[in-house]
Amino acid sequence: MTATRKTTNEPSENSPRPTPRSRRNRRLAIGGTIAASLALTLAGCGEKFTEPFKDAPRSGKDNGTPMDLVRMADGFSNVGSKCDGPNRVYVVYHGDNEYGSLAVVPNDPRCTK
Repeated sequence: MTATRKTTNEPSENSPRPTPRSRRNRRLAIGGTIAASLALTLAGCGEKFTEPFKDAPRSGKDNGTPMDLVRMADGFSNVGSKCDGPNRVYVVYHGDNEYGSLAVVPNDPRCTK
């Protein structure tokens, strides 16, 4: 007697079917993998993202007075100025770019009290 082969794409009655719990575990594993890879990608995006201000270490002197701001039209750098002792300090910062400039006017009459 010859054996007949039965070929189907449907699972047989004896093959295990995925349970709702195994589907949920698989979705959680895939979601965790996606979240971990996204976190690693965002962490490596650059220093501006992870450390936006790059402040210098602080000394005991605190000059907490507000800065005078000059907002320019789009495409031009904004300017901020502030007194530091008898000197006037101008800071030019252009958006999120990595460049800017600094100018100091020594013994500015506006900074003497």
